Parts: sequence; C-alpha cells; structure tokens
Amino acid sequence: MTPPTFCYDDIGSYPLPEGVTRTWVKAAFADLGTHQSRLYQLVRDALQQKLEAGVQVPTYPQFQDMITQFTEPLMDSTRTEAPLLIKEGEAKLHELAALEELAAQYAERTGERLQLRICVTGPIELYYKLFPPPVYTDVLANIARSIGRFIKRAVEDAKQLDVVCVSLDEPSMGLDPRIDEEGVVAALELAAEYASQRGIDVQIHLHSPLFYELVCQVKGIKVVGMESAKQPSLLELVDKEVLDRYDKFLRIGIARTDILSMAAEYDERYHTSAFRDKGVLEAVITAYNSPERIRKRLAKAYAIFGERIRYVGPDCGLGSFPTQELAFLVLKNTAEGIKAFCRNAQGSE
Repeated sequence: MTPPTFCYDDIGSYPLPEGVTRTWVKAAFADLGTHQSRLYQLVRDALQQKLEAGVQVPTYPQFQDMITQFTEPLMDSTRTEAPLLIKEGEAKLHELAALEELAAQYAERTGERLQLRICVTGPIELYYKLFPPPVYTDVLANIARSIGRFIKRAVEDAKQLDVVCVSLDEPSMGLDPRIDEEGVVAALELAAEYASQRGIDVQIHLHSPLFYELVCQVKGIKVVGMESAKQPSLLELVDKEVLDRYDKFLRIGIARTDILSMAAEYDERYHTSAFRDKGVLEAVITAYNSPERIRKRLAKAYAIFGERIRYVGPDCGLGSFPTQELAFLVLKNTAEGIKAFCRNAQGSE
C-alpha cells in the first residue's frame, strides 16, 4: 500500500472550561477592551490541547455561535459598505489574533510554523438563517463576498502562523432546497475565490453528501467533507470516479461526535446514566471512539477512496461535549487510531 498522505484536522468547536459560560464569551467578544486577556488565554489553552492531542492542522477554537458570529456584523450598517457586504477592516476573526503568541512559542519550540485551519459559516447557510424565500442572488452574492473577506483578512493578518486550510460550513446544503444549483455554485465560488487563488485548501463541511457532485463543480473548493463515522453508509453515496473527474478530494469523519446519541445508546445497552454517573461518559468515548474503532473506520474509507482522502478527523465539532477532558480524549484516540492505520499501511508494503 502507498503510504498515506492525508492530514489530521478537526472541525473547530470545543467545550468551554469549567466555570465559563457562553453568555460570558459572547459578552467578552463584544467588549474585548475589558475581557481580551482572559478570552485570548481561553483560546490559546484550547488550541494547545488540540496540539497536545496530536491534531496536525487544528482549527482555531470556535467558542462563538457559528451564525451570529457572522450575521451580527453583516447586519450592522456601521460595519458594512453595502447591504450585507462587510468592510474589509471589519472582517476579522479575533480568535486568530489570540493565537499569535502561542504560534510564536510553537515555532521556537519546534522550529516550524504553526499550520492552522479556519472554519467560516458558508453563504448558503447564512442566507437560510437570515431570510425566508424567495432568494435574491445579489444579496446572496454580497454575503459570499463578505465571507471571502473574512478569509482574506485572516490569511493576511497572520504573522506567526500559516492558514493552510479554509472550511466553508454548509450544514443545510442537501437538506434545504431553496437556492437553485446555479446560485449555490456562484456563491461558493465567490466565498472560496481568495483562498483558492492563494493555493490554500478549501474544504466544504456538509452534513449530507447528497449534492457533493454539485459541489465538485465549484472550482475553488478542493475538498468535500463527510460525516461518515456516525453514518458509514454515506461513503456509498460518493463515487470515486466523480472525484477523479473533477480532481477533488475528501475529508473523512472517522470519530463520532454525536455525544448525546452515543450516551443514549450506551445507557440503553448497559443500563447506566451517562450524564449522572461519574466516569460513564469516558466509558462512552472509549466504547465508540477507541483507537481501534477509529483505525477500522479509516481503513474502510481508505480501501474505497485511497489517495482521494486528503484530511481525516472527528465528524463535527466538539462544542457539545460536557468537558474539555472528554473532547481531548476523542482527539487523542483519533490520533492514536490514525497512527495505528499508518503503521499497518507501511507494514503491508
């Protein structure tokens, strides 16, 4: 077997540490002058955990709501130059500024620059959340251009780190048909344009791969993400020949992140109460995301798609997990499963 060349990344969201609430985080981002020091330390601590768990290309820790983080500035006329077109100076992901200090320390310690993945909510998802039908393509285009500006600013402002992957989060694509195919392709092209022109990998994170072939028509998107750990049958919906024809790659989910469903399944099977009995949630993670299970999921996907797999990692974000320790365990087990797969692959040559 040819040695695998994929990277291990994560989707982004992460639990807050004990004692910190979402309400405080929202207030802190709204008033950085008062809360910047503590907030930035939270972001650095979470990214450090991802690195220590073995994530090769971590996503900046997403503690904000994925919708309002973008819709609030887009709906603020003082921060836009046209309806829903954000001013370039306002298109800032504050989390990346928090990571500059950590990135400098990382480079000093390892001799390498920190490679980062950023995740932004896609234009289709934002339009769905902002407006009912009908769809006005000029408004959609401005949202897409705005997302492109967030990406541009993130890349150009990075001094101590390199943004090597950008993900457009589009969970409703394939589930909500309001925008026709032509509108989807045009909007995604606008959002991906800057990153793709810079040679940065652009992913799209989908919750359903039903329209992956449509996404393959977007020149600027190189990688299609699939949540296949929870639903392995999704692998059957993607044709490798289509990926070959369009020269596209996959991001494969190999660790389950649906903690509520996993806990419910475990409780029913073993007659426990995962959210009441101490230690049960760790047993849930060990049962559903052991390194060996992760290795097998990766082996199954690799047997089908081979070198068309460019990224692997957990299905989705880990923000719904009750503690950072449990999220860390998923990331660590994923790293161990990937290492086991790679050792087996090299041993079979």
